[in-house]
Amino acid sequence: MARYTGPVCRLCRREGSKLYLKGARCYTKKCAIERRPSPPGQHGVRRRKVSDYGVQLREKQKVRRVYNVLERQFHGYFEQAESRPGVTGENLLRLLETRLDNLVYRLGLASSRKAARQLVAHGHIVVDGRRVTVPAYHVKPGASVGVAPGSRDQAHFKELAGSQPGRGLPGWLEYNPDTLVGRVLTLPAREDIDVPVHEQLIVEYYSR
Repeated sequence: MARYTGPVCRLCRREGSKLYLKGARCYTKKCAIERRPSPPGQHGVRRRKVSDYGVQLREKQKVRRVYNVLERQFHGYFEQAESRPGVTGENLLRLLETRLDNLVYRLGLASSRKAARQLVAHGHIVVDGRRVTVPAYHVKPGASVGVAPGSRDQAHFKELAGSQPGRGLPGWLEYNPDTLVGRVLTLPAREDIDVPVHEQLIVEYYSR
C-alpha cells in the first residue's frame, strides 16, 4: 500500500491547522503553520467558496493524516464505528485512539505518531508482556503497554526513564515512568480526545 513520504509540514499547511506530525518542532516557532500559514502551491490562497462536500472531505483528510491511516483502512474504521452502539463519530475517534501506535505516542514514548509507528514495527513495544509489531493493533481497557525488556537499554528510552510525558497524560491512561509501562484504564470519552476535529462532518461525508 502506498504511504505518503513527502514533507509532513505540507500536510499541516494544506489542512490549515497544526496536526502535530513532526513532534517537538510543532511546538516551536519553526512550525510551518507559524511561518507560512497559506496552503502549499504557487497560487497560495484561493478566494472561492468551499462546498459542503469540500468541508467534509477536508475534515476526513485531516483526521486520516493526524492518525497516519490510509483511506481504505480509515473507511474500515468508519464501518466498525457505524455498526457499534452509540454515536458513530465518537466511536470512530475511540477506535483511532486505541490503536497501539497512538497509545505509544500518548504515553510519551515517542515524539510523534509516525515515530511511535516505527517503534512498534521494529519490535520495541509489548502489550501485556507480549511483543506486538502491528501499529494498528487495538488495545483493550485493562491492557498494559510498555517498552520491551530488551529495548530499555537504548539511549532513547533511557532518556525517558523517570519522567512523565511532556504533553500531559490523558485521564483514561496511567503511566509508570520508572518501568516505562502504561495501562489503558477505560475507553476515552469525547472530551478526553484533543484532536481538533468535527467528527460529525466525517459521518456526513460517508453518509452521502
